[in-house]
Amino acid sequence: MKQLICLQDGVPCIVQDDPWVLIESEQALSAAEPQAKLMLPLALWLARQPQRVLEGLGSSEDSVWLSAEDDPESLHPWLAVLPLIALHFDSFRDGRPYTQAYILRSRLGWAGELRAFGDVLRDQLSHMRHCGMDSFAIRADKSPEDAIKGLSGLSVLYGRSAIEPKPLFRRR
Repeated sequence: MKQLICLQDGVPCIVQDDPWVLIESEQALSAAEPQAKLMLPLALWLARQPQRVLEGLGSSEDSVWLSAEDDPESLHPWLAVLPLIALHFDSFRDGRPYTQAYILRSRLGWAGELRAFGDVLRDQLSHMRHCGMDSFAIRADKSPEDAIKGLSGLSVLYGRSAIEPKPLFRRR
């Protein structure tokens, strides 16, 4: 993915060489290079995985992405075999991927890379970070250098979040 910002030890940086190729349909899957690292929608990921991976006995070479309609808890049996989970923001007005991220981090214990992609804008990045996302594929028409500034949007968070589980009054 182009326009990718990743947090490394909490510090945002622009990723120059992202190995993951976003696949949105079976047609795109058939056109992908055989050696490519694929980021697949949940249904395609499930159809493509060998039985060994589905049984949790081996790591998947593919990553998975969830649409806003997908239930993140459906990934629970395969969290240990996934290299990356991506959440699709179809529109900046749809907040369901925020909830998906929070569930993956806090309830399901996902510790791997959690990526936001789609209609991802600078103003959302700080909130995405507090929900647990740690990489952000911003829209192609936006500047990644400018978007990095959005990660410092909230200096103090009063409520709890995926990255700070205690509310402010409990941190004192």
